[in-house]
Amino acid sequence: MTSFEYLQGEVERIVAAAGGQLRVVSDVAEAAQFWDTAAAVLVGSDVRELPPRRRAPAVLVGLSGEGDSLWHLAAALGAERVAVLPDAAAWLAEYLSRSRSPEAGGLVLGITGGCGGSGATTAAVWIAQAAAGMGVRVLLVDGDPWGGGLELALASEEAPGLRWPDLSDASGSIDPEQLSEALPVAGGFSFLSWPGSRERHAAVDSATVGGVLDAARRGYELVVVDIGRGIEPLRNFAWDCDRILIVAPAQLRAAVAAARLIQELPPVETALVVRGRAGAALDGALIAESVGLPLHGIMPEVRGATAAAELGRLLELGKRRGVRRFAASVLDLLDGDLLAGDLP
Repeated sequence: MTSFEYLQGEVERIVAAAGGQLRVVSDVAEAAQFWDTAAAVLVGSDVRELPPRRRAPAVLVGLSGEGDSLWHLAAALGAERVAVLPDAAAWLAEYLSRSRSPEAGGLVLGITGGCGGSGATTAAVWIAQAAAGMGVRVLLVDGDPWGGGLELALASEEAPGLRWPDLSDASGSIDPEQLSEALPVAGGFSFLSWPGSRERHAAVDSATVGGVLDAARRGYELVVVDIGRGIEPLRNFAWDCDRILIVAPAQLRAAVAAARLIQELPPVETALVVRGRAGAALDGALIAESVGLPLHGIMPEVRGATAAAELGRLLELGKRRGVRRFAASVLDLLDGDLLAGDLP
């Protein structure tokens, strides 16, 4: 749905390359009769309203140069994805090809911090580790190019396999099996990290991120994305997540920061994890209520966790019973089908 002729022409070429059929409408009244029977709904960046009582659009399509307005509009319309043309043309063609014959895919869980130092990376590692220990096929993704490299927290900087800069030239469809075979492994799960070095690395654009996460969804049962808090990581990674967890310490300032962060997130199911000492459940419930999100768990305060992240010992701490119980409870709330057995 668009009345923007240039955008219409660009999408027509992409749909033709994907071997699909495109119906173009220019307004809400004309769109309503076709909306619910379409394999995919694309909405142009000139659209400001949707037909009443219709499902959200699959993709908001815009052009490079539209800047922040695209993401704000996508959130307002409830779009599942954002395609910025021409960079995302190959990704959109692949997305449309799959929409005609959808395959079952894994869950993409995004984790971000409600404030700096909240423990989001630690939570992401422990959840990935616990899921892998239960027999789930897991990929942990480092979404923050400025985070110093997730591989350092895993003590796996020497592990053989691809890192994000190795994928900077990737375009179009990525084979899930080939991706899985090329990635390093730690703690029983695959991971894709930014290098833990001081060197300047090749940038990875949003189209490449989309292609990688699509392949990850098809190749793994659970993809845990450590999103980070920057605007660029939030846009590149959060919009490909099925669900998002915000991790925040049991503090007033953290609650305020988390409430502000929600405004930058896509319209997907979002919940709060509160980091606190044993007995913090009451505080967690109050904080979650003040933020306006459901409480999805209390992450235990583990002595030495910060130092462990610096020294690459998070996987060791993840074996503690209290940590495993926390991670298992989060996974159970996300989707009971992920669990392959009971926690010993």
